[in-house]
Amino acid sequence: MDKFSRSDFGPAFKWGVAISAFQNEGAHDAQGKGMSIWDAFTARKGKIKDGTHARHACNFFELYAEDIALAKQMGFNVFRFSLSWCRIMPNGTGAVNQAGIDFYHRVIDACLAAGLEPYVTLYHWDLPQALEQKGGWCHRGTVFAFEAFAALCARTYGHKVKNWLVLNEPFGFTSLGYMLGVHAPGKFGLSYFLPAVHHVALAQAEGGRAVRAETPQARVGTTYSCSQIIPYTTNNNDLQAARRADALFNRLFIEPALGMGYPADAFPLLKRIERRYALWRDWEKLPFSFDFIGLQNYFPLVVRYNAFMPYVQASEVKARYRQVPLTGLGWEISGQGMYSILQQFAAYKGVKEIMVTESGAAFDDVLQNGEVNDRARVAYFKEYLSAVLLAKRSGVPVTGYFAWTLTDNFEWAEGYKARFGLVHVDFETQRRTMKDSGKWFRELLAQPVQQGAKEVQR
Repeated sequence: MDKFSRSDFGPAFKWGVAISAFQNEGAHDAQGKGMSIWDAFTARKGKIKDGTHARHACNFFELYAEDIALAKQMGFNVFRFSLSWCRIMPNGTGAVNQAGIDFYHRVIDACLAAGLEPYVTLYHWDLPQALEQKGGWCHRGTVFAFEAFAALCARTYGHKVKNWLVLNEPFGFTSLGYMLGVHAPGKFGLSYFLPAVHHVALAQAEGGRAVRAETPQARVGTTYSCSQIIPYTTNNNDLQAARRADALFNRLFIEPALGMGYPADAFPLLKRIERRYALWRDWEKLPFSFDFIGLQNYFPLVVRYNAFMPYVQASEVKARYRQVPLTGLGWEISGQGMYSILQQFAAYKGVKEIMVTESGAAFDDVLQNGEVNDRARVAYFKEYLSAVLLAKRSGVPVTGYFAWTLTDNFEWAEGYKARFGLVHVDFETQRRTMKDSGKWFRELLAQPVQQGAKEVQR
């Protein structure tokens, strides 16, 4: 395993942890908060694997000061969190909930008091249910509602927050929620997926413009889930299957933002967006010059041709069948995948700066005698950070790494069994226990930062 120090990344490198509103806050109906699509989805029987919900989650709503203090103790200098749209605007439009506004003022103030730079995500999957009842992301009106929400947030917090992330993983929530139906709002099929893609791509740009108009000095970014796509064999069918998968997983949202349009060259079905869902001026509205992009990489994907898979004609060759290192969720552990995806996105001419805004692993953690020995997670972070450092030294403009996540939380359709945290949470008592991975970051980030880089020791 490669060895490195904090100094190897340079004095300006950002070290952060990331959380999200719905997964952490709890207080699902406290102080005027409206219902989100995830509140509605988790109430449907059989949608969450362990039958749980996020009404309480890890109670960040009340324990935010303790959690921010834990992030500071571990040595991080960035705290990334999201704003709950329906806590601030319960119906998605119209009336503003002052109690919600005040809550995020307290969170931001606690970050600043602790010396943590707030990176604020505007949308992390929790669409107000009131907007979903009007069509959600399949409806063009949601774009305008989001633009107004983004402007309100920037206007309200912009004197304190200098770094904004517009969307969290647009391919993730459109594919899982509007194509496969396994995430909120649980819709299935192309007739939902394609309009959702287009409206989310528009919201990505319009939200960025709204933030920049309100806070011209702010840095505006957005995040993309991404995976190195590897063809199972070198035969042409597998190569073309990998090309189609790459168009969806990696190119679908960044290329419209860069003024390149949708990647219909590799996935011709995307031409339906132009024919059915786009207006003639939309093509002028899709591009936006982000100051930085966030990449969120967990695993590579090996794909092969499959004629029986609708539309994409590709299927994943599961990692568990390939005798590779795995996380507790069966995801392949691959620093090479992280390195490759950083190189792929850095090759775009319009990409100015990259931050790894999520990276982490779930394992079957056990609390014993007041400790969680998660050596597998420590090894994961060593491998992925080594890959980030190698990419940085090769010329990739990568300027930060945010671990997912600070505390164990509600992991969407997985419920509470998938633990990603650097801090263990007993969900009955809400007691926090720093895991060995958190202590490892504490040791790494306590190292003095020296000017100039040195070679990685092997």
